Amino acid sequence: MATHDTTIQHTTPANGNVFDDLGFPPLEANKLQLKAQLMVTITQWVNEHQLTQQQAAEQLEVSRPRVSDVVNGKIEKFTIDALVDMIEHTGQHVTMNVA
Repeated sequence: MATHDTTIQHTTPANGNVFDDLGFPPLEANKLQLKAQLMVTITQWVNEHQLTQQQAAEQLEVSRPRVSDVVNGKIEKFTIDALVDMIEHTGQHVTMNVA
């Protein structure tokens, strides 16, 4: 039986933005990171409240497939504005820091 060498030869430290680490241009990486954070917030809200996708859709005032797209991480289907609107419908508010 053949054996495989699985020792790590080299690692590159992450900088905190997976999209930057994947090689996206800095501006695009920042936008994708923001969208990902907003989507995680919505998904956590759905899970914490033990909502079905239909129940979440009704409260968020979107279609059930839109909720499915959020919880399945289909980041390319959303604008930052759409995600902020959804979060506002949860009773939470989005704040921003500019550095």
